[in-house]
Amino acid sequence: MSEIKPEDKTATDKNEEEQDWEAAKAFFESLKTKAPRPPKPQNAVTIAVSSRTLFNMVAERKIFVDEGVEKYVAFQVEHESDPLKPGPAFPFVKALMNVNTRLRNLYPDSEELFDIVLMTNNHAQVGVRLINSINHYGLTIERFCMTGGKSPIGYLKAYMTNLYLSKSADKVTEAIEEGIAAATMFMSRQESDLSDTQLRVAFDGDAVLFSDESEIIVKKHGLDTFFEHEKKFENKPLAQGPLKCFLEALGKLQRKFYAKNERLNCPIRTFLVTARSAASSGARVLKTLRSWGLEIDEALFLAGAPKGPLLQKIRPHIFFDDQMFHIEGANELGTISAHVPYGIGQKYNKGKLIEEPKKEDCYKK
Repeated sequence: MSEIKPEDKTATDKNEEEQDWEAAKAFFESLKTKAPRPPKPQNAVTIAVSSRTLFNMVAERKIFVDEGVEKYVAFQVEHESDPLKPGPAFPFVKALMNVNTRLRNLYPDSEELFDIVLMTNNHAQVGVRLINSINHYGLTIERFCMTGGKSPIGYLKAYMTNLYLSKSADKVTEAIEEGIAAATMFMSRQESDLSDTQLRVAFDGDAVLFSDESEIIVKKHGLDTFFEHEKKFENKPLAQGPLKCFLEALGKLQRKFYAKNERLNCPIRTFLVTARSAASSGARVLKTLRSWGLEIDEALFLAGAPKGPLLQKIRPHIFFDDQMFHIEGANELGTISAHVPYGIGQKYNKGKLIEEPKKEDCYKK
């Protein structure tokens, strides 16, 4: 899966684009506002969040499903002065903003920042309540994309998105198929105290940071064959998975703090939380990261043990995994998790192959 890059442009196009941005920059500066201006998308790490991940819209969603879009829009307009409650992505977004504050203090003129985009298929009339809610909580979200019932996935590349978070598994799958890092977010079943000063992001390994090539061997041939395979190919880097580019983007911002001798006080911390065994299959993972020029702050090899209790100690703002039973286990213990629907693991549940219906059953009522 390759990193998303803007399409090639002619020198004239680039000059015109630069002129547009300089004009926009001059306009913002002329307003004499204390609010930070949005960075250029090509310089930023762009995080696109849906309205249902940023805010808790369960009640509103029920109106949409039960009574239709007109009743839903009318309800939102009627309650547009009532702030929506925080959703699963809310703490993550707040943590991104805190990192931006630190970056601006160290690099006042730099545009290498997180840029948060609200990406939603809501009707534009609902936008007033979303804006009011964003302002109520003091969130720095200036870019909106409201598609009025159509899928917003086609706009993700135009916004140069590095990560897309949604409550819709279908949209997330569509985004991943387009080569965009994406995950389906789930609210934890109990509240946890999360860091106010450090963004903590936890990743599974196979089928998240890395491809599912090794996981295919586990599922089809068992652990012994897997261990032999990993030992044999220990020095061959794994192919990249759907979230590799997001880890890369985090690393780019981390290095800006390291350059200012802030490694021990860096407001971004990354974790690898994998079911792999360290001695039997861990070396290939670490060597793969090294070959990519990427660092992970903490690597935890669980050898098949449950991830939930360890994540409870880490307390990440978000945990990415491709297996729903790991997501569920983490959620039960208070970890906000995001499912990455990628790879062979989607055909299994708790290690068992999900049986597909027989062809003749498809025609039964």
